[in-house]
Amino acid sequence: MRRRDFITLMGSAAAAWPLAARAQRAGMKRVSVLSPEAPDDPKVEVRLVIFQQELERLGWQQERNVHIDYRYASGKFDQYAVLARELVASQPDAILAWSTQVAATLKRETRTIPIVFNNVSDPIGAGFVSSLARPDGNLTGILLFETGIMGKWLAMLKEISPGLTRVALLGNPKTSPFDYFKQSAEAAVPSLGIELVPTPVDNDKAEIERAINGFAATPHGGLVVVPDPTPLIQRDVVIALAERDRLPAVYPLRAFMDAGGLMYYGTDQLDLFRLSARYIDRILRGAKPADLPVQAPTKFETIVNLRSAKAMGLTVPPSLLVRADEVIE
Repeated sequence: MRRRDFITLMGSAAAAWPLAARAQRAGMKRVSVLSPEAPDDPKVEVRLVIFQQELERLGWQQERNVHIDYRYASGKFDQYAVLARELVASQPDAILAWSTQVAATLKRETRTIPIVFNNVSDPIGAGFVSSLARPDGNLTGILLFETGIMGKWLAMLKEISPGLTRVALLGNPKTSPFDYFKQSAEAAVPSLGIELVPTPVDNDKAEIERAINGFAATPHGGLVVVPDPTPLIQRDVVIALAERDRLPAVYPLRAFMDAGGLMYYGTDQLDLFRLSARYIDRILRGAKPADLPVQAPTKFETIVNLRSAKAMGLTVPPSLLVRADEVIE
């Protein structure tokens, strides 16, 4: 998608409208979106286009009956609080919070404005909701993954590398529900004959390099990356090291595959943003987040990169190729 098309669709004319004048239009609703990523990232552009298109399909036209504010942290964690305060101060009717850390920051800023989250895996552990069925607060949303996903990731690694005996679980506990995925992995590894090696890192590139290099020093290893802004931002580094050290790796987000990763199994991100738009629509029409159950993802996809497999000396089994929705050759 060309950036020019994206800007047109997102309503570039909004910049010419004084904020006060927009807010005073009769019946105008206001929606805010806070993304942890950068506005010029193509995958971000596409997801937000899908989000706005779904709102339009549901009857919400930008600058006719809804105004949508977008804010981007561009991978700078210290910007979350600044941007969250800006959005809350503008008193929108609903906020889309993209990621666990963004949702947590917004929750600290407001207990009244409805917040719809996505790309969140453990909303109960994060304190966002009392239960998935009855959120009981001002937050609800769409799960990124359920706990069973970890068993699928580990099984994929064992399938492509039958001699695998060790798996590093890579993530930043400060920016992801690392313990949530660690507990799930601990429950899954005994049946696969795999030793789990929790590998927490921070957002320092050098530390990520040291962690992967240290793990790769012992043979028969593999890598599972948790859904987390830290390895996502450093994905080129993670993927290059995994390929250099011949560590078969499975990734939680499609963006890793666009950067040359080996395998991906995860949620269809575009569908997450469609589902998010539907919850925003219901809230704008009067529903309360406390009455909207947290939804599980409904669409998943598998991608295998044959080029990466060849570079690592791996043979992709036919059973994995048959299941793949996309094969990179």
